[in-house]
Amino acid sequence: MSDAAIHTIGRRKEAVCRVYIRPGSGKWDVNGRTLGDYFPRPSHVSAIQQPFTATDTLGRFDVQANLAGGGSTGQAGALRLAVARALVKMDEAHRPKLRTLGLLTRDARAVERKKPGQPKARKKFQFSKR
Repeated sequence: MSDAAIHTIGRRKEAVCRVYIRPGSGKWDVNGRTLGDYFPRPSHVSAIQQPFTATDTLGRFDVQANLAGGGSTGQAGALRLAVARALVKMDEAHRPKLRTLGLLTRDARAVERKKPGQPKARKKFQFSKR
């Protein structure tokens, strides 16, 4: 492991996350705030920390993340992917464990576009026979 920061990018829905990870004491800086401050929902925090818990590296790295776009769930997913990619860059031995848990897979699901003649993407206006 090197002392230099590892840079990775994660995306989910419309959210984009740039992560800089370096060996440290486990400090989080997410857009200038702490992890719990930026993501008040505990499910988001546990999802984001999943790559660290899976590889037994929780508290060993300082994480600096820049998040943009999307909502809180999309940003949490983008951050999780970026952290997992950074851990693989740090140590290639983490790849099989993270791969089996599906943490290295980019979630390609996005919002489906609205179609003309319909109120939403799949919803139809009420049908009236007469």
